[in-house]
Amino acid sequence: MEDKSKHVNTVNDSDFESMVEKNELPCLVDFWAPWCGPCKAIGPVIDELAEEFAGKVQIVKMNVDESPATPGKFGIKAIPTLILFKNGEAIDRITGAVGKAQLKELISKAS
Repeated sequence: MEDKSKHVNTVNDSDFESMVEKNELPCLVDFWAPWCGPCKAIGPVIDELAEEFAGKVQIVKMNVDESPATPGKFGIKAIPTLILFKNGEAIDRITGAVGKAQLKELISKAS
């Protein structure tokens, strides 16, 4: 699944710390897999939010099949799971394909 939004970056186990935990901006991480139907369903919403919050919140995607260590570290048991990080700490999460309003509410917790 290619990211169509120029505002959504892809992270992996090796660059997670530098791109998420050390990011000055709050960061929303979408843990997903290409075979996951609900992950594909929320993809366009993630892209919209990335554009809407550009410069305020960094939104990144992590393929759990390609990078299993980080999801394990954060206890990801189901996907999609979205975790909001602020100052390097996970402050909240949502699991499942949720709507744009719920994701905006999650992102608002970082401000």
